[in-house]
Amino acid sequence: MVSPGSNLPAELYQCHGEWRQILWISFAPVADVTASFFKCSLDVVNYLSLVYLIIAIPVGFGASWLIDTLGLKCAIIFSSWLNMIGSIIRCAAVVPYLNPSGTHTGIYYLFTGQSLCAIAQPLVLFVPAKLAAVWFPDHQRATANMIASMANPLGVLLANVISPIVVTKEEYITHMLGIYAVPAVAACVLATAGIREKSPPTPPSASAFNTTSEPFISGIKQLVTNKAYIILMLCFGAGIGIFTAISSFLEQILCFRGYSNLFAGVCGALLIFFGFIGALVCGLYVDRTKKFKEVVKICFALTALTSIAFALVINFRDQTILVACACSLLGLFGFAISPIAMELAVECSYPVGEGSSTGLAFISGQIQGIIYMILFQKLTRPFAPSEPSPCGIHQTEIYDWSISMLVMAALCTFGSCIFIIFFHTDYKRLRAERNLNILKEELDGSAT
Repeated sequence: MVSPGSNLPAELYQCHGEWRQILWISFAPVADVTASFFKCSLDVVNYLSLVYLIIAIPVGFGASWLIDTLGLKCAIIFSSWLNMIGSIIRCAAVVPYLNPSGTHTGIYYLFTGQSLCAIAQPLVLFVPAKLAAVWFPDHQRATANMIASMANPLGVLLANVISPIVVTKEEYITHMLGIYAVPAVAACVLATAGIREKSPPTPPSASAFNTTSEPFISGIKQLVTNKAYIILMLCFGAGIGIFTAISSFLEQILCFRGYSNLFAGVCGALLIFFGFIGALVCGLYVDRTKKFKEVVKICFALTALTSIAFALVINFRDQTILVACACSLLGLFGFAISPIAMELAVECSYPVGEGSSTGLAFISGQIQGIIYMILFQKLTRPFAPSEPSPCGIHQTEIYDWSISMLVMAALCTFGSCIFIIFFHTDYKRLRAERNLNILKEELDGSAT
């Protein structure tokens, strides 16, 4: 979809986004083994994921400003370097020379590396809508946004598959860290060498040609006084927060019913794989029809129903097909919301910059993600299995997540109802583009 000879191919962004997410979620699918290897609790391992959300909140505002003011090139290259340095520091956690016997310094290297990677997160996470607006025409924007935004969950998919396969023993944690560092270095080299311009020489649409985005502070003020945007920001942010919590805890959620780390990884992969299919179908459909609101509302309703099914089926043992189907459907409908909602955020807030409108929604998601991760952990109860759990062999305690998942389903249902009932908006960017095209045709007609 990028024109031949473009200096900012979407593939570079996609590659970088995938490995950013892998670094974030790499420990979650093998949380029990990680806790045993570094001689720490599961809560500490969960904080390795939570640190991304905490850091993204203050950094997110700076990332929004940087994307809208300095452009895509600066944002992606800077974030790629942070990811590379962070991944290398993570490897220091398993270097014997830096971790003398009897000490627990390794976990500090992990948190330092994770923190640097977390600073890079908003610079990549907020980019898809800007990338679609600057580099693609209006009939390709939703699909372009889908491809770019789905690079992030694709990284989660890879981590859910690779981590359990590699870490079959405690000592293989070192292999996992090394495997994930190599692509981060490669992505940095590709971004630095391959991205030369922040925008194409010829604007692909009227809105891209007429770059009259509001100044950053003025844009933020407009966003917080826009009723439609506030509803979208809170509901979409809730979806991001819940997905973050499920991605971080899926191995532990399935553990208490006897499902293995490998099966949990497969479920995480199915969640993302079917999410990609749902996002692709919805992106192509919206590009043809421009029915942003209708698609997002339908997906919200189906996601709520699927979250209820997921909360129920995880309470049964030896129901791998049911659990796998629930995860697949949750991804199919839930992930389809993401790229369309980002485009809808731009449409209902235009002419506010794309980095600001999508960035504030993601910051809302990070804040809610922290709340949900803490809440879901607090609602767990110690669980004594009647037989050894295949994913609990490295843990001293296993927890029952059934109440947490019922609360998750209730939150999904409540958020979906709020959005379906109260969200209404005009498509401001499309309307502005139509007016600009009409004006251009009139000027061309008068000139001839």
